[in-house]
Amino acid sequence: MVVSRRAARDGATPTRSRLRASRPAPGPRSRAYVAGVKAALTVLSFGLAAAVGALAAGSVVMARKVVTPARRLPDTRILALDTAAQTITLSRTADTELPGRYGLFTTGTSDYVKLGSVLSEDAASVKRKLLTHVGSDARLEPDAAFSGWYFDRPEQLHLPFTPELIGSTVGPCPAWLFPAGDGETWVIQVHGRGTTRAECLRAVPVFHGLGITSLVVSYRNDGEAPRSRTGTYALGDTEWRDVDAAVGFARRRGARRIIVMGWSMGGAIALQLSLNSAHGDVIAGLILESPVVDWRVVLHFHARAERVPGAVSRFAISALQSEWAAPLARTGGAIDLDRLDVVARAAELRHPILILHSDDDGFVPSDASHGLALARPDLVELQVFEVARHTKLWNYDQERWSDSIRSWLERQGLTAG
Repeated sequence: MVVSRRAARDGATPTRSRLRASRPAPGPRSRAYVAGVKAALTVLSFGLAAAVGALAAGSVVMARKVVTPARRLPDTRILALDTAAQTITLSRTADTELPGRYGLFTTGTSDYVKLGSVLSEDAASVKRKLLTHVGSDARLEPDAAFSGWYFDRPEQLHLPFTPELIGSTVGPCPAWLFPAGDGETWVIQVHGRGTTRAECLRAVPVFHGLGITSLVVSYRNDGEAPRSRTGTYALGDTEWRDVDAAVGFARRRGARRIIVMGWSMGGAIALQLSLNSAHGDVIAGLILESPVVDWRVVLHFHARAERVPGAVSRFAISALQSEWAAPLARTGGAIDLDRLDVVARAAELRHPILILHSDDDGFVPSDASHGLALARPDLVELQVFEVARHTKLWNYDQERWSDSIRSWLERQGLTAG
């Protein structure tokens, strides 16, 4: 049926206002229901915002922790000191119970002492022989930090050395140079995260005995080399440039073949150097001790160990790779974890590699080292240790550790003869 406009105006059909007027007015229950729904939605919105905010905040804290240069923290306690017997008793941990030779950072009348073999132990403590003489008037504070360094100063090696400065884009980076042999084969040693170049001193005698000159270097933000603009680590993504400057230094001093040895994060730096350096033609090989080969493996391991929720750790890893999070995490820019994943980039490798890693590392899992060895069996040799902890393979089994390096160098034709 067709209704004229006039008829519509005269009421032939209901108008919208009449339709609205015909609906019953909401009663008190309807108004209360609507108000309750609005209140619930408001609470849910605030709750969701708070949850997202907490997730973001926790993730940024984790991301910032990863890139912030670590301070040495106490990880054991001195329970007793017997200066007559030259022994020290420490609280028992996965590190302090290990056989071998180690070091202990202390406070009081000594700042560092060397430790020998385990003399006795029980469920809570470990007594070890002191290899640094401690006088009868010594006073050591209870809090201490167990270390694999053993040597903490270059003079302790009783080898000729000179202090050097390596010119890098961030400024002069201190180094120690231990000349040996004819000066044509060098090893450049790169320490790990939260430590300094003294970590590498253990390896110098092995190379010196083979006629290989050692250059033990520092890099940006490690507490000895200059600070970058952000003062934070890039997990190897920029630090390799300081080591590349050291390669150039070695070439100018007559080096024709250069081995790069990286410890822990120094392994990540060495790998990036191998992949990116313009001096690749003189790099003869890499030796990696307890190395970081893929940062995601390490970050997930620590997140699980510290019971960080999976969502937080995933968001933190994403934040490390994001420009938006850089000001909050203080990274100075996105860190490309894909570029630092050398298992995924294994096909790009061109230098022979010796990896020394313990399956009981406890800090940097050996999974990625195994993965790299499987991906490039033509280039990568993996020496698997057990029991030994992170960067403490020399301490636990010095003979096997040294023999592994010597035999690999001989097979590569890198010894003095």
